This record gives sequence, C-alpha cells and structure tokens, in this order.
Amino acid sequence: MISNKTEIRITYADTDKMGYCYYGNYPRFYEIGRTELMRKLGLSYKELEESGIMMPVLSLNIKYIKPAFYDDIIVVETFIKEIPTSRIVFEYEVRNQYSDLINKGETVLAFVDDKSRKVVRVPDILFDKISKHL
Repeated sequence: MISNKTEIRITYADTDKMGYCYYGNYPRFYEIGRTELMRKLGLSYKELEESGIMMPVLSLNIKYIKPAFYDDIIVVETFIKEIPTSRIVFEYEVRNQYSDLINKGETVLAFVDDKSRKVVRVPDILFDKISKHL
C-alpha cells in the first residue's frame, strides 16, 4: 500500500451558512491529496499530461461522517492499494485535528491518450514507481 498525508486548513470560503465545511469541497480535497501522493512517487500530473496521458475521473464515492469547521486543520490521507491497469483507484480518509475520522472517499480515474481520447494502459513510468511500493 502507498499512502500520503496532506494537511489542509478550512478557510472561511470553504464553509456554508451553518459554519460547516461545505460538502462539495471534499472532491477538491481529494484532488489535493492525489496530487501530493503523485508528487511523493516522483511524478506530477503535469508530467503525465506533457507525456500525452490524461486522467479523467470515472467515479467518485463519498461518505460524510462528521463535519469540519472553519479554521480546522484536516489531514487527507490518500492511498493506492493495488497496481493500476487502465484505471487507478485512490482511497481517502479525512481526519480533523483531533484525529477523528470525518470523511471517507474513493475516486477511480482512467488513463486516456491525449490525442486519440482512448483508454490506454497505465504508463510505464507510473507503473514502475507504483510497483516498487506494492
């Protein structure tokens, strides 16, 4: 299993009228977690895109457990638990500053050739980096 933790502070702009972190922000937090996990592996989304590979989201699952509030610091832990094929699965656990689990999620992304827009297998450069850890 590969994992990475990313800290994010909840800003006033992240909250709704009730003072809760707006539910629609969690996919953005997941994206931040994914991006940082890829960087930890030594490869950025930008590098993949420059090599002709896009990674659109195919599915998103979210479970809300507890709210986050303005000025909370949340930790998004992002996981890759299996070697990708033509898709890659990211799992997320979001905890507040007290280590309470407040949210869980999963995204599935495809690997798509930028020119043909067809699904392709995981790029070798990413496969090599992931397989070292799994």
